[in-house]
Amino acid sequence: MHCNRKAAPGVGKARSAATALLVAATVLAGCERGTSTGPEGSTTGPSGCPSVTARAHAAVRQAEKTDAPWNGPTSGPRAASGKTIVYVAQTMTNPGVAGAAKGVREAARVIGWDVRVIDGGGTPAGIQAAMSEAVALRPSGIVIGGFDPHSTSRQVARANAARIPLIGWHAIASPGPSRQPQLFTNITTKVEDVAAVSAQWVISSSNGNAGAVVFTDASIPFAKNKSEMIRKELATCSGVQLLAYVNIPVPDASSRTPREVSSLLSRFQDRWTHSVAINDLYFADAAPALRAARKEGSGPPFNIGAGDGDPSAFQRINSKQYQAATVPEPLSLQGWQIVDEFNRAFSGRPASGYVAPVHISTADNSEGATSWDPAGYREAYRKIWGT
Repeated sequence: MHCNRKAAPGVGKARSAATALLVAATVLAGCERGTSTGPEGSTTGPSGCPSVTARAHAAVRQAEKTDAPWNGPTSGPRAASGKTIVYVAQTMTNPGVAGAAKGVREAARVIGWDVRVIDGGGTPAGIQAAMSEAVALRPSGIVIGGFDPHSTSRQVARANAARIPLIGWHAIASPGPSRQPQLFTNITTKVEDVAAVSAQWVISSSNGNAGAVVFTDASIPFAKNKSEMIRKELATCSGVQLLAYVNIPVPDASSRTPREVSSLLSRFQDRWTHSVAINDLYFADAAPALRAARKEGSGPPFNIGAGDGDPSAFQRINSKQYQAATVPEPLSLQGWQIVDEFNRAFSGRPASGYVAPVHISTADNSEGATSWDPAGYREAYRKIWGT
């Protein structure tokens, strides 16, 4: 969702995508330039938080499972025939948007539909033009891929008037059907679950005694809300000290994060043990400063990204280079779900209501993968569609 320099492969591509999307959102939302706030107390309490830690251990163990059985729909309408879907992408350089589009294309081949992708190029004007083109094509359905439908309200109204079902991928904050804007459904994990489990990972991995830093972009309401939920969950453990709450707008991350990290290291030294960021890309920018301070890539501060799980994040995690975990979106699964939801819309059925559970990827459970691709959904959807 969401500068070129030498970094892990894929970082520059992910950054340009994240920056493009969040710059567009910033234009609409206004901008609070970066600040760093927080107390400077001890990172350890006399006894941590035993009961909270126990719950966190259980939540993290569940989220780290890679063999959980399919918990999505097992029944629904048989495959409709002769359908055409247009996927309007915020920008195809965004790994999340592109990953969901790839899943849509894969599922469409199985169900026998045609898919066309129109790239909005990451700019408000480009996205509006892409949506206008999509509506003019009069397809069976349109995917709103990773951008706010309110930014294309005229095109959305025309699609609604033409009775072209719209399905969002990360189009609004919450999963499920929407009346304003009018979407058949929106596909995303629950932000409150992502926020909670990322904070629980900090509590669990530190055994209830941590000095934490939270990185956010307060200029984006969605990101600020996520980081506030992370902060609230961290506060449930008396042994976790929030050292700093760092506001760095994503477009400034490349220039600002290294300086902020150096300052944090100077202020807190070994008391800084864990970090949570609203997007993985902050840790790509933190790495040079941590490396310059002679911090081990596999040592503290242990970092978790509460969002997306792009390939460069997996590369840092798998190579143990300044990121320990991420809470990724199951992009391919979500692409298949988009096709299934359209099939329900075409058949006059309601949306399935399925929301993929949160997952935590680490070097121990990712097995070298660069994305989170759970098992079972392909077989389940094929059975539903009769393909």
